[in-house]
Amino acid sequence: MADRLLLDLPGPPRRLARRPEAVPRPNPRRRRRPDRWRQLGIGLGLSGAGGGLLASLMFIPERFDTLLLVSTAIANVIGGLSRLGVGLLQLTGVLVVALLALLALVLLLGGMVRMARCLASPPSTVEPLQPEASQLPRRPEKDEQDQPLKPGRPGGIRRSHQRSLRVLSEG
Repeated sequence: MADRLLLDLPGPPRRLARRPEAVPRPNPRRRRRPDRWRQLGIGLGLSGAGGGLLASLMFIPERFDTLLLVSTAIANVIGGLSRLGVGLLQLTGVLVVALLALLALVLLLGGMVRMARCLASPPSTVEPLQPEASQLPRRPEKDEQDQPLKPGRPGGIRRSHQRSLRVLSEG
């Protein structure tokens, strides 16, 4: 019974549909081996084709200079590969020049836009970056510097930090 459950599917386990016992299973057809004469004919045909091909290859040296043919083929392959390498190198050079030209245009356009923004915007009144001496927090003495607060103080912040926060919030 348990072997009839599909356990690998999501959801609740389902049972396989059973065939009624009255309907017999169809027997699969057995592959028939080709008869002996047909196998013999196929074997003779393949052997004859292989032998004929070898015989025709034997006549090639009489009609052509085989060594010259092979050396010419190798020379053509080497020449083709060298031409391919030179072509790829030239194409890479063209791409590098095109990318450099594109980079120059982008830099030129970016510089012009930045200059236009600089000239078109009104001058801003910028406050000095360093605060005046009256705005600087005073440095605590050595004995009260970094003393931990008593547990009853809110936040548990050190006194030196509280002073700095107070000065910053007033400014």
